[in-house]
Amino acid sequence: MSYKVYLVEDENHLNTVLTTYLKQENWEVKSFYNGTDAISSIPEQPHLWILDIMLPDIDGYDVIKEIKKSNEETPVIFISARDEDLDRIIGLELGGDDYLSKPFLPKELIIRAKKLMKRTYERQEEPSLIYGPYMIKERERTVSENNEIIQLTSKEFDLFVYLVKHIGSALSREQILSYVWGEDYFGSDRVVDDLVRRVRRKCPKLHVETIYGFGYRTVKYLEK
Repeated sequence: MSYKVYLVEDENHLNTVLTTYLKQENWEVKSFYNGTDAISSIPEQPHLWILDIMLPDIDGYDVIKEIKKSNEETPVIFISARDEDLDRIIGLELGGDDYLSKPFLPKELIIRAKKLMKRTYERQEEPSLIYGPYMIKERERTVSENNEIIQLTSKEFDLFVYLVKHIGSALSREQILSYVWGEDYFGSDRVVDDLVRRVRRKCPKLHVETIYGFGYRTVKYLEK
């Protein structure tokens, strides 16, 4: 994944050195020398901000407040010439994810940036389960078609995922009942028929065959 990293550092030489190191990672890097210019670029939504606390116009704390207003999840690394515990605490309280005291080796910044972005973004990336036009995100518990979320109940979602994960398999009502309702469920297995009917109505392109006297089987999606 190619990351977009924005650096805010008013000292010319350090800005140039850090920009060079960051670009060597094949990241898209944009540097700023003051907080005002940085704030104007917040809507561009970079993957990471590297923020000096002491800037010529406004301090880095003002900048991070604006960053977090735009997107609370955007990671921020603070850098500062002041090695003060108070600076570190304030930075973390405002949503900073890491703190480096100057002077530091540029390579250390790179290592910390890599770890932070890996933790932030690779953890969030979820391989989508796809069936025809439907995209299923299990962590988010959503099914969408053409980027439009289909409103499914919790049990409808569970059934949809179970059917898609077992394409071609004959699934008995008892198997579906156990998966969706749990092994402790007591009642008629005809609730499965009603649930399948609702999912078919909401997701008509999900091809589910009825196996009379047994259960259901999902057929592989074929483009028409």
